[in-house]
Amino acid sequence: MTRYPRDMHGYGATPPEANWPGGAKIAVQIVMNYEEGGENCILHGDAASEAFLSEIVGAAAWPGQRHWNMESTYEYGARAGFWRLHRLLQNTPITVYGVATALARAPAQVRAMKEAGWEIASHGLKWIEYKDATPEVETADMLEAIRLHTEVVGEAPVGLYIGRCSENTVRLAAENGSFKYVADSIADDVPYWMEFGEHDQLVVPYTMDANDMRFATPQGFNTGAHFFEYLKASFDVLYAEGGRMMSIGLHCRLMGRPGRAQALQDFLAYANSHEGVWFATREQIADHWATAHPHVRYARPSQMDRATFVTKYGSIFEHSPWIAKGAYDLELGPVHDTAIGLHNVLCRIFRSASEEQRLGVLTAHPDLAGKLAQAKSLTAESTAEQTAAGLDHLTDAEKATFTKLNDEYVNKHGFPFIIAVRDYSKARIMDAFESRINNDRATEFEEACKQVERIADFRLMDILP
Repeated sequence: MTRYPRDMHGYGATPPEANWPGGAKIAVQIVMNYEEGGENCILHGDAASEAFLSEIVGAAAWPGQRHWNMESTYEYGARAGFWRLHRLLQNTPITVYGVATALARAPAQVRAMKEAGWEIASHGLKWIEYKDATPEVETADMLEAIRLHTEVVGEAPVGLYIGRCSENTVRLAAENGSFKYVADSIADDVPYWMEFGEHDQLVVPYTMDANDMRFATPQGFNTGAHFFEYLKASFDVLYAEGGRMMSIGLHCRLMGRPGRAQALQDFLAYANSHEGVWFATREQIADHWATAHPHVRYARPSQMDRATFVTKYGSIFEHSPWIAKGAYDLELGPVHDTAIGLHNVLCRIFRSASEEQRLGVLTAHPDLAGKLAQAKSLTAESTAEQTAAGLDHLTDAEKATFTKLNDEYVNKHGFPFIIAVRDYSKARIMDAFESRINNDRATEFEEACKQVERIADFRLMDILP
């Protein structure tokens, strides 16, 4: 069997109602990344200078050397950029992603953050790349980041964003168990839950688009006006949709430059001109989501063993467990832990089967309101479906009509009349019966197969999200 770990389904077509406090239409979450003094630098024990997110186009790491212009670019963020942003945002609830070693070198800035009432989340121990780090090294750095952060700030971080993360980061954070939320994801517009073994982890996703980092990337923002227009357009769409979260990412050395800060001021004025806008920290959003949408575990098809899977889903296609057995061997993942997803893989097995095998599925279905129903010998699924359509309460005349039609249909086509009764009233079922009995066998065979798939769809919707 093959299992695919990525979740390409998420909330599907209809995200949950956020129910933001006060009936707000949108939650605006501003992040200040405080990395200055935590970047790659040989003074910090690193092998080379920093090369990421600066004004120096095409910067490269200098092995074994200090890069004076790169260092002074980061110093600008601490010395001037931070304070410009602080003046703009000191009365707005925001979250700081604080690199622990950078915070330790910024006592005045940390005090200002705390006096403003900002949340200070962990941005890791150092502003370095973890893609090649072993889980053991990353875990050790995560623990040291928490320890140093607590020592410098006075309280432990409740949120984590590494940024230059590895494939293990979110799992390691979940296993650590101390974070209300992890932000190392750009996968959604609202928070969502992830499961890692016995650990349930809330993810409050971040952004790479409404982010001033694009001032330092090719095809990014060239002027503050570009940034403002992008923020405004993002806000307008999310505000109109309602119940969404807008993340905005800022860096002291980038947005803190005078030619860009005006764009932030203009956006704050624009957003505040609307009703129903909730400016919040990530911790506030996480607390709200955990209360309004607590995680609920359920038995996930992609995580079942074969015997459990076949027992659970072997009757979705009437008396045909071979379909579930075939589906189990396909590439399953989180998208198949939903009714839509599991229906798709079951149907794949059914559709790729031989005509003889599909005929076996058709003949496994009972006659509508036939002798098996009267003898109460239907499967639980068929009983519920026929009962819901009122086929368990027929007059003697209706029973006689169904019996006559059933016999004629089977004699002509070689399999029972099949219809997804939940789509029809009793009268419309009778009309369809009388109409379809006149089809040629090939046409009716394909129609019956479509109806079998529709019946399976309903059965899965009864037991899966």
